[in-house]
Amino acid sequence: MEQYMMYSLFFITGVNLGVLVMFIWTTKRTTELKQDITDLRVMRDLLKSELLKGKPLARQYRGKKIGRFRE
Repeated sequence: MEQYMMYSLFFITGVNLGVLVMFIWTTKRTTELKQDITDLRVMRDLLKSELLKGKPLARQYRGKKIGRFRE
């Protein structure tokens, strides 16, 4: 009977430690993903503000010079 109690005690302890390790690992990964999301949001806002600053001026058309390359 004592042997079954030891097995059950080790089993319960192992399950608890496994759940604790999975919780810590998941929490760490979740915080990393949240940090990546905030970084991407900041980058998106910076790019959007850069694009909305102003449109570049259109290139001026240079007329063709007739006979320029003729020999």
